[in-house]
Amino acid sequence: MPILAACKSPRRRRQARQASCALRIIARSSNEIHGANARDASAVLVMRWRPPTILQPSIKLRKNVFPALFVLLWSTGFIAAKYGLPYAPPLSFLLYRFLFVAVLMLVVALVTGATWPSGWRIYGHVAVAAWLVHGLYLGGVFIALDAGMPAGTTAMLVGLQPIVTVLLAAGWLSERVTSRQWIGLFCGLIGVFFVVRHKIDFAGDLQGLWPVALALVGISVGTLYQKKYCANVDLRAGAVVQFVACAIVYAPLAWLFDTRAVQWTPQFYFALSWSIVVLSVGAISVLYWLLRHGAAADVARLFYLVPAGTALMAYFFFGELLDALALTGMALIAVGVALARSRTET
Repeated sequence: MPILAACKSPRRRRQARQASCALRIIARSSNEIHGANARDASAVLVMRWRPPTILQPSIKLRKNVFPALFVLLWSTGFIAAKYGLPYAPPLSFLLYRFLFVAVLMLVVALVTGATWPSGWRIYGHVAVAAWLVHGLYLGGVFIALDAGMPAGTTAMLVGLQPIVTVLLAAGWLSERVTSRQWIGLFCGLIGVFFVVRHKIDFAGDLQGLWPVALALVGISVGTLYQKKYCANVDLRAGAVVQFVACAIVYAPLAWLFDTRAVQWTPQFYFALSWSIVVLSVGAISVLYWLLRHGAAADVARLFYLVPAGTALMAYFFFGELLDALALTGMALIAVGVALARSRTET
């Protein structure tokens, strides 16, 4: 205690004693920090903080890949309809599609241990979303095509969906839409017109207009309803409920209104199988995942890319026209989709 001995006054000795005590506490704390306690503290800090890229790499990867995958899969819808509708009436076509998808997804849900909705109210929400997205949208498009409405006219009218969805999302989900996004949406709409303009024909029978209008309402309201009320439903169990609900509604409708029998040709088998696996299982699952992890407006803009994707497929598979103006329209769609992206997504 040399420091204490050198201090003659009691006051100085008391201050020196306090300083010496403080130094010993600091030294002991330093030793503990560099020992086992430091490792424990580091472990606690590591457990409490993880970089988002380490925590959820799969979600970030899916957000980059799934939009393109959705456009690719969804664009084949008109191709499958073109193959299948000559051999089956629209309601029967969709009825078989719903039944087979329900059975397939039931097996998947049981084998993988899917979580089923917890109450009848949630079952009701899932069924309503199904009747809108599958029942009205698919039914409207198939009935319009079967009635003779050109695919380009149908695609153009349904192409209004992103704007309708954004308007509804702004009021219903309180999603904010910037002026830049509005410019992108209208730019995309102009691009869709350029792509399908040579297939648009309003001079003939317009009885396909009302089913297309129903399809537009169904897909616009249905995607928002799915996001608002079914966002936490297991996609596997939800698919079973949705397609069973649609089959229940379509069975009497097909029996009452379809006037011709299904021709079980190889072409129809192919179209039906493609509709089941690629569209109803693949594309719909990707769509619902995107709605769950993003804003409705961000998902809606992807529908602008569908006519362009369909036009490219029709060019390669059926030799349909793809001129310079259509390519210009595709470029406008790409610009519009880029402008319509939200700030958080970019």
